[in-house]
Order: sequence, then C-alpha cells, then structure tokens
Amino acid sequence: MESTLYALLDRNALPYLRYTHPPVYTCEEAARLCPAMPGAETKNLFLCDNKGKRHFLVTVPADASVDLKALAPLLDAKSVRMASPERLLRCLGLTPGAVTLLATCNDTDHAVEVVIDRALWDADAVLAHPLVNTATLSLPHDTMVRFLAVTGHTARVIDVPRPA
Repeated sequence: MESTLYALLDRNALPYLRYTHPPVYTCEEAARLCPAMPGAETKNLFLCDNKGKRHFLVTVPADASVDLKALAPLLDAKSVRMASPERLLRCLGLTPGAVTLLATCNDTDHAVEVVIDRALWDADAVLAHPLVNTATLSLPHDTMVRFLAVTGHTARVIDVPRPA
C-alpha cells in the first residue's frame, strides 16, 4: 500500500521529502518523537454524517480543536461524528493512527469528501503520513493540489470552526 503511494507520487512527478520516525498515534507523540520537518503539521479527522451515508476527511492544523457541531452545517450535514475504525478501513484502507490526506489515493470510488482548513491550504508545505505512522512526507503546496487532482478529489477549503 505504501509502495503504491510512492509509485503514484513518482509517476506523476510530485516532489516530496520523506522522514522516518518511530510510530506515532497522536499529534502530541509526533511533536515529541519526530524530527523537525519543513511544513505545517496536520491533524486528520475521519468523520461521517448522522446517517453514515457521507464521509469526510477533515485536515486541520495539528494544534487545532474542531467544533463538530459548528462544522456540520458547513458540510450541509445535520450532524457529524467520528467514523468507526471499520469505516476508516473500508473507505480509506487505514487503521487509526495513520489517517492522512494521502489516503485519498485509496478512495477510488470518491466516496470521501476532502475538507482542508484554510490555514493549511495557504501554507507553503504540509506534513502528511504516507499511509503509515512511521514516516512523514513534507509536501509542497503544489504537490498537495496536484495529488488531489490525480486522485480525483476536490478539496473544500474552509475555515474549520474551533470551539469557543
């Protein structure tokens, strides 16, 4: 799976920098265990709507909290919640701890809607796991945009609401 991602990046001439590190499951662990890397640190939430019919991959700055109640209407949903590990595996081929924007390469049915916080969209580069939590890629903004296009995804760029 990871090798398929690298093949996709290389085949499409999408530049990136790769950093290996011990396994990390949270942003706090990443801050403690990962080397300094160029790019905005990210946190990824895999959500579904109240009926479990729509799925969202929401990418925000690593230090951000998300107000799910306020986010739902921005996504034209009655409510949103964290999706189960089973949904994550079915939709993106991932297990908890490895959720990443790069998993859109596994969403060949385009069933997952991509939502990116404006602060990350405006960053020169972002950091993302390459489908495993033992490495991180630094992706220049243009690489991120082109990667989403290659996977057939359009990002909804919004100011993701934070709790008051």
